[in-house]
Amino acid sequence: MFVLAADDYRRMTAAAAAGLLARGLRRGDRVAVVTPEHRFPADDAALLQAQVIAVVAAALRSGLVPVPINPLLTEAERAHIIEDSGAAAVLESADDLVSLTRFEGEANDLARWPIGRPMHYTSGTTGRPKGVYTQGIGEAASEALWRDELDQWQFTAADTTLVHGPLCHAAPLRYAMLVLEAGGRAVLPGEFDAPAIAQALIDHRPTHAFLVPSHLQRLFDLDLPPSPYRLITHAGAACPPALKRRLHEWAGVDAVWEFYGSTEGQFTVCSAADWEQRPGTVGRARAGRRLEVRDGVIWCHTPEFARFSYWNDDAKTAAAWDGDAFSVGDLGRLDDGFLYLEGRREDLIISGGVNVYPAEVEGVLAECPGVLEVAVFGRDDDLWGQRVCLAYSGTATSQDVAAWALERLAAYKRPKEIQRLDALPHNASGKVQRLVLAGGGT
Repeated sequence: MFVLAADDYRRMTAAAAAGLLARGLRRGDRVAVVTPEHRFPADDAALLQAQVIAVVAAALRSGLVPVPINPLLTEAERAHIIEDSGAAAVLESADDLVSLTRFEGEANDLARWPIGRPMHYTSGTTGRPKGVYTQGIGEAASEALWRDELDQWQFTAADTTLVHGPLCHAAPLRYAMLVLEAGGRAVLPGEFDAPAIAQALIDHRPTHAFLVPSHLQRLFDLDLPPSPYRLITHAGAACPPALKRRLHEWAGVDAVWEFYGSTEGQFTVCSAADWEQRPGTVGRARAGRRLEVRDGVIWCHTPEFARFSYWNDDAKTAAAWDGDAFSVGDLGRLDDGFLYLEGRREDLIISGGVNVYPAEVEGVLAECPGVLEVAVFGRDDDLWGQRVCLAYSGTATSQDVAAWALERLAAYKRPKEIQRLDALPHNASGKVQRLVLAGGGT
């Protein structure tokens, strides 16, 4: 474990900002950060996580656009994001990160608050990853953007957040930065290891953690000490009711909050007490927002500081917005102001809190020799929430398809179940019926 304190965070951020600008980078440039910590032992990886946080913060305060990239992506997947973002620099080695946070020099005219947020890539229903760009709100609105969440969760200098997820993902990185911006501390494990996390509850007495249900599943397999948390936030996948109630019992209903959001923006918050009274809800609209459901699709009217666009995709941006409201295509219903999800986008699989888009996976597997037609879908999984499954037709063997996926897809995108069929089911319009396949046997 490595503990990053606010003073060290500010010092490392200032040094990294000077180092980035010394490389000739200018406002608006994109900087790809391929987080390298997975290649190192836990203690070294934890220190590298501190470097990642500081470098991302330095880029944002310098008017640069950091683009975090999952290191588990294949070379081709990483290359697409780097090329699409037009990155002026790519940081992917430990030495790069360390040298930036130890740079000796000064950066002038740094913004008081990070400008916008990192540009995370989300695959979307088309299967082509697109960056969610927020720097368009400008420096003036950025304080409101960050205070929105600081006020929501009431973070102060007394808080310590225990990071569970990888920093290439939006929520773990955002929460670490929020607590550090408030003057608190971030406890960094390097990688998620349930016994190490359990020991950190005793050693560091964290006051906050962001979790996804798969984290909880593995932690509750252990004999945990009493909860030290004043606040636990969870999201990223549907939490099984039995698991959620166990969390409420362990941490207390006053400490647990769920939220519903996406890479693009935040929709709701839900206290444990509200959920206990209305099981299944994901809560009410966050402060300053208003929810609307049109033809089953959820729309969120949002403040100006929460606007985003899709990088290099005006058409996709226009489709996502209607005035001050945006949608990511999820389905739901409202009951007395409380939102209930009717299902995520039909083609979205959320496995271990990570989005997997069938269109992207299908595009890769359809190129496998001997594959005629493919369909990727999710099935319920007690540990991961959903697991990625594949049905296909053609002459290729399941071993052929698995080998093809191994070389071309990140591990979390690879099908865990592969089934060969004589023909895939289609509806009257000729579309493959993924939901029929998801309900069938293996």
